Amino acid sequence: MSGFLAALAISFGVIFVAELGDKSQLMALTFATRYKTVPVLIGITIATAVVHLVSVAVGYGLGASLPTGWISLVAAVAFFAFGAWTLRGDSLTDAERDKASQPTTRSAIVAVGVAFFLAELGDKTMLATITLATQHGWFGTWLGSTIGMVAADALAIVAGRMLGKRLPERTIKYGAAILFVLFGAWLLVEALRELL
Repeated sequence: MSGFLAALAISFGVIFVAELGDKSQLMALTFATRYKTVPVLIGITIATAVVHLVSVAVGYGLGASLPTGWISLVAAVAFFAFGAWTLRGDSLTDAERDKASQPTTRSAIVAVGVAFFLAELGDKTMLATITLATQHGWFGTWLGSTIGMVAADALAIVAGRMLGKRLPERTIKYGAAILFVLFGAWLLVEALRELL
């Protein structure tokens, strides 16, 4: 049991600190200005749990070897598309406007989950989790790294919710689009560095 607790504590601390100021935390803040807190947190938790489970499996069973360059390239293209989509916006019919006024959590969870899943593939927290899993038990590492990342992103969500109440919708729209493009550029640079 002490091995489990050690893996849990070490992976929580390492991933929490690694996540502070990371692009995922900025994404959490961005999503929190557009969606309600609980669906954003659920999307982050699901994506993080899945990515970190894969990370632990790789680290524990196969060693630290993933084609992260190609994964980062695909994620970069997706983030450029998210940025363009945010800027373009959508127009609603009256029926859609009525439906939109009733908050749905499913679409927010899916949007946040997919974005976080793509962003975390090949990210430093994924690589850190792989590394931790080679040295500690898989379950404690998985649980600690997932909780550590969700806790760090929850801080960003709280900040995002406070900003969302004070900023006009147009500012949020342009800010979100810019952040998505910046995330895409960041991932593109990472991909090119690994592929070239």
